[in-house]
Amino acid sequence: MKKIRITAVGVLCMLLINSIEAQHNANRYPVIPYPAELIAGEGSFYINPATVIVVPADGSFKNEADILNVFFANALGKPLKKSTKPVKQSLQLVTDTTITAPEGYHLIITSQQVTIAAKTAAGMFMAIQTIRQLLSPAVEKGNSTLYKLLFLPVVSINDAPAFAWRGMHLDVSRHFFSVDYLKKMLDIMALYKFNKFHLHLTDDQGWRIAIKKYPKLTEEGAWRTFNHQDSACMQKAKENADFEIDKKHIIHKDGKTLYGGFYTQQQMKDIVAYAAAKHIDIIPEIDMPGHMMAAINAYKYLSCDGTSAFGQLFSIPVCPCLPSTFEFAKDIFTEIMDIFPGEYIHIGGDEVDRSFWEKSEACKALMEKEGLKNSAALQSYFIRQMEIFFNSKGRKLIGWDEILDGGVSKTAAIMYWRTWVPNAPLVAARSGNKVIMSPGNPLYFDQQPDNNSLSAVYHYKVIPQGLTNGEVKNIMGAQGNTWTEQVPSEDRADYLIMPRMTALAENLWTNRNEYDNYLERLNAQFTRLDILHVKYRFPDLPLMNQYAFTDKYTLKIEKPLYKSAIRYTLDSTLPDVRSGVLTGQLVITGSSLVRLALFKADGARGDVYDLQFKKQAFAEPVPVTAKGTGLVCNWLKRNFASAAAVAAENNIDGSAIVQNILVPKEAEAPSFGLQYQGFIDVPETGIYSFFLTCDDGGILKIAGREVVDNDGMHAPKEKNGQVALKNGLHKFELDFVEGGGGYTLQLLYSKDGSQPAAVPSAWLKH
Repeated sequence: MKKIRITAVGVLCMLLINSIEAQHNANRYPVIPYPAELIAGEGSFYINPATVIVVPADGSFKNEADILNVFFANALGKPLKKSTKPVKQSLQLVTDTTITAPEGYHLIITSQQVTIAAKTAAGMFMAIQTIRQLLSPAVEKGNSTLYKLLFLPVVSINDAPAFAWRGMHLDVSRHFFSVDYLKKMLDIMALYKFNKFHLHLTDDQGWRIAIKKYPKLTEEGAWRTFNHQDSACMQKAKENADFEIDKKHIIHKDGKTLYGGFYTQQQMKDIVAYAAAKHIDIIPEIDMPGHMMAAINAYKYLSCDGTSAFGQLFSIPVCPCLPSTFEFAKDIFTEIMDIFPGEYIHIGGDEVDRSFWEKSEACKALMEKEGLKNSAALQSYFIRQMEIFFNSKGRKLIGWDEILDGGVSKTAAIMYWRTWVPNAPLVAARSGNKVIMSPGNPLYFDQQPDNNSLSAVYHYKVIPQGLTNGEVKNIMGAQGNTWTEQVPSEDRADYLIMPRMTALAENLWTNRNEYDNYLERLNAQFTRLDILHVKYRFPDLPLMNQYAFTDKYTLKIEKPLYKSAIRYTLDSTLPDVRSGVLTGQLVITGSSLVRLALFKADGARGDVYDLQFKKQAFAEPVPVTAKGTGLVCNWLKRNFASAAAVAAENNIDGSAIVQNILVPKEAEAPSFGLQYQGFIDVPETGIYSFFLTCDDGGILKIAGREVVDNDGMHAPKEKNGQVALKNGLHKFELDFVEGGGGYTLQLLYSKDGSQPAAVPSAWLKH
């Protein structure tokens, strides 16, 4: 074989060509999720009112052809004609029995013909979503005459999903969402090839589905006076209108202002049919035995002692030791199954305060009768009895991963969410249970996104490490969850879900790792989302929370969206459409606060960035000699309200020398605090940037200066800051708090715009 010598210049040219080709494909084929196999071509297939859709003579794919024709009708003013006979210059929908994947399809576009082949209607529907994204975004709206611009790029696509379960979840209990919004969400899910919609219909804060046999569930359980979650939203609404309580769901009755709402059974059947036409299954969740306060308030006999209240952590659960509880549950699920024809029913089973059962004589008697050793086994008994009932009706049970704790049958499906129990999906998959991955980090979309959130979802590894090839088959896929305690409006839900949903879509469909190319395609999606009235979160601006400078700082930002403006204020007020526009660069000469936000042409505002600029001299190194490498890490195994409280505490429980910013195993506890103390030895004078990611809170100080304040109880979130340092040793302090439920702690640094990296161990001294 002839050897080819490639010079450094040759390699650079190849990389440049590949980069240009990737950019070309991102613009020409802006499809999310990207197909499993795409072969680009040259030229286009043009569509005009004379173009014909050819469908099989047996009537298959009729629904899918009609859906496709909606987009052509929007753009051309009328739908294309259909034929069962081959026609030149047409779009042909073809049955292909050689395709093995249920949702797989082939798409071949030439300049003369479009051939769409699938074995199933679901596969054909997925192909049509690809065609939809290859067409101009104008096809999303009607009353247009844009046929001169209507074309499809030449391409050959062979496509099928990597995972069978590609889901989204919405909690409609904490805050209620209209029928129209559910349909809008289904529309967007269909666009990005999702196939499961998990509806959390009941919880302590509201019962959202009518049950004919128990009318008080919605007459009373669907309404509430404003609670502390509503009050928190109202407070945030002072600066962000997305937090305003939706007035559509407020009524006045008997002198009270009530919030809530519910779906009638017919409304929900209509939603189920709407979803089915888009090949999306709706999975209803009636959460029990815990999270049932809305039901217990209406029917007090459901609890063991007839009371309804919150305990230390969770509400009083229903009593699994009374025949009346099982009668109630079976009645509920019988009506639920009549509304939702799908294979799976979700029973919840999470966050149960079993201490109430341990006090019940009825429960003690049942546990003795059934040989149940503890209350965890009693919960498993309840779940198993309900699963037997589900199975008798031809249905399968899903529960949150807590149902593993007391033992569970191999036929139950497990939805994994507790990131602090990392072996739960392994245990389930090894036991033969089907598993859906939905860990709080990064797939709880109600958590406030930051500049790392999109990447975290895109790069999330759905398959846990440590499973055999046979066990891997039990991982069905994943879903993004949106809990709505702090989500009172449809716009807020849109903001939190999008565009993270698109990253998850590509992860689950293609399971590819071409993030930069995905971002290019995502930018092309925003125009379509604007037309579809999706209030997505704007792309991140590459900014620091705190800037340090010694003379002056010149702020210059590239706008990430077309037809947008960056507006700012210097007087601490919120930027609005009347604020100044950052057209070129802003020169900062003294310590100050700059508040800025990205605005679209319609006045919609993105995230508000508070930029703290600190003019400071280079910090002088401390005149000490370090004893050795590493930091002193003190741990305090108890509950703290904040990292600031950890910093102020002197009574430590243990200490060790650590070589990097990691949590020592000895320090781990349900709740704990950490104090990292020592010095950082920077090799050269300059402005250093630090990036602190915490769950829960952390505060970083260097040279006695606060560099990053990421305090508070929150999900994993990055904050950053800069500090001016002379080369040499500087005092280093990092305080961290873990409030329970799993922790994240990471510290990166950069200098002069370099890619953030871990702080070198050699820099850390004590």
